[in-house]
Amino acid sequence: MNDTARPRLERSCATGPRDWIRVAPSRPGFERIEAWFAGHAFDPHRHDTYAVGMTLRGVQCFDYRGAAAASLAGHVIVLHPDEVHDGRAGSAEGFGYRMLYVEPAIVREALGDDRAALPFLADPVSTDPRLARAAGRALDAIDAPVEDLDFDGLIHDLARALAAAGGSAKRPALTAVCLRAARTARDYLDANFDRAVGSQALEAVTGIGRYALARHFRAVYATSPYRYLTMRRLDRARALIGSGTSLAEAAAEAGFADQSHMTRQFRKAYGLPPGRWAAMVAGQPT
Repeated sequence: MNDTARPRLERSCATGPRDWIRVAPSRPGFERIEAWFAGHAFDPHRHDTYAVGMTLRGVQCFDYRGAAAASLAGHVIVLHPDEVHDGRAGSAEGFGYRMLYVEPAIVREALGDDRAALPFLADPVSTDPRLARAAGRALDAIDAPVEDLDFDGLIHDLARALAAAGGSAKRPALTAVCLRAARTARDYLDANFDRAVGSQALEAVTGIGRYALARHFRAVYATSPYRYLTMRRLDRARALIGSGTSLAEAAAEAGFADQSHMTRQFRKAYGLPPGRWAAMVAGQPT
């Protein structure tokens, strides 16, 4: 990690408790943030991506898979897709961190083994040096976009580090039918996230039953088709809200039934309401 983030963290501490989130330039399936929280950070929520982060300062505490965890400066945090977690400061100082969110499909592609189970780390806090190097590289200089060749290399290193640190769950290899059905369903959901999508539609495009598809989809992408669809709607809503669109308009354009529906799903996915998220990204007091 370079030192460019530290002056900002120092200023945040010097001016008193104030929570903020800085969103870095992103690319499909890959997002990075830097954040500071003085106390309570997030309610319980879950992503459909890997969340890989580094604590920069303070004590970063959270509950994960039924146990409390704490990360100190320099430690790496790895949260598996679709696992519920929260976030809070473990000391009066507050805590600062950087986090990247990467789609399971990108990790699988980088590992070069479509049919293997995704890497899983039982302990969400790690001091593994290989993982620290890979995460540090991915989270360094987050104000700048990641160029294509650099992205390929850092994702390769991160995926290999995850596999080495955690390995893959001992599950049967994925079949060609499983992979094809999951990918077809995902493509359909990507193209139709802003409208109602029923089980019958996915059965029609994949050629398999809804329950088999649900199993295949989770095996490949570590989440359900409905959760995947909801997260794509939230991606669109976040982009709209960040550009100044009202919550009601963002909800409608992203395919939610109404603003309250979007707010409920936003809190489930990110652990805070969309209004607070927008204020924190804009640098307004929360």
